[in-house]
Amino acid sequence: MSHASTLTPRPTVALSRRRPLAAAPTALGLFAAARLTGAAVLALTAWATGRQPLALLGRSWDSLWYLGIAAHGYGHTLTFGPGIVHSDLAFFPLYPALVRAVAELGPLKGGTAGLLVSWTAAAVAAWGIHALGAALHGRAVATALVLLWALLPHSVVLSMAYTEPVLTAFAAWSLYAVLNRNWLWAGTLAALAGLARPNGVAVAAAVLVAAGQEVWRARGRVSHRLWTGAALAPLGWTAYVLWVGHRRDDLLGGYFAVQRLWGSRFDLGHGSLHFVRHLLLHAHRLVFPMTLVIVAAAVLLYALLLVDRAPLPLVVYSGVLLLITLGGSGFFESKPRFLLPAFPLLLPLARALVRTARARPWHATVVVAALAGLSFAYGAYLVVLANTPL
Repeated sequence: MSHASTLTPRPTVALSRRRPLAAAPTALGLFAAARLTGAAVLALTAWATGRQPLALLGRSWDSLWYLGIAAHGYGHTLTFGPGIVHSDLAFFPLYPALVRAVAELGPLKGGTAGLLVSWTAAAVAAWGIHALGAALHGRAVATALVLLWALLPHSVVLSMAYTEPVLTAFAAWSLYAVLNRNWLWAGTLAALAGLARPNGVAVAAAVLVAAGQEVWRARGRVSHRLWTGAALAPLGWTAYVLWVGHRRDDLLGGYFAVQRLWGSRFDLGHGSLHFVRHLLLHAHRLVFPMTLVIVAAAVLLYALLLVDRAPLPLVVYSGVLLLITLGGSGFFESKPRFLLPAFPLLLPLARALVRTARARPWHATVVVAALAGLSFAYGAYLVVLANTPL
């Protein structure tokens, strides 16, 4: 199916007249089964090493920063040496705000509240991914897309108190709204995505480019809803960046100064290339070679997405996520996590898996089983054994 000439493929209209949840139970069930099995493997690994799985899932690495913001607000810093000052202003506010709301409204506190937010967001994200995939290619491809996303090597992050599930949930439904030309919802959800993570700006970019394309096609004769949605889309990301800049007495540069102190900056990939060179010459840990393979696979999948002539919003969204990941320096081992919201990259694989399942069911079963084994084993290794920031 070619999508070069339209933002709204014909199946989208039919799907939008039904409740998307009615078409998704199989996909959501497979997603839940995959993540629960992965959590069970992680729990067994944790218990075998004398550690507590819920503590690992709810209070690891960046989770601690988010939980601190949820409990006490912004203002915490850690100094590791000259020019190395980590401030919690580097973390966007939506996820800790949701965790705080859950903690204040119910009995769950701390990491447990964070896990509830993440697990709920992951389910909503899977639902949105299925709705979008079904709109483009039908239910079978949509189900395969959700399953592949659940079985990524680094999908263990979907079970942790991290922000990627929240971003993906808002991104999936914003892109779905764009394909249905529901501009107000698209812009509102994009603004919320921009409050979730720094790379949430990719959702706003997709909405703005899609809106610009629609204006061009209609020769400017578009409704006020499009203009309003386009104006809303970048507000979340922009508002937080400017708020941090105001707190740092540097309106436009304050947030980026905070990120530089964390070792994160956009340098057109110079830092990443330097690390890859070091990795190829001196690698001795599994995490870094695996990261290199995952990032290289993402680049290849993006090329396939272009060849597949995917709708422009998906191309822009995935491209911006990939650009931020490849062009940013620092925390090389976290790059697969940064790419976790880039689910459109899996569309070519999902279509291929469905074709294989119809022609050679056992071949597809072997592929899925292999992906599941890799995902569960590598996820347990990352969280329990690797002792590497995610």
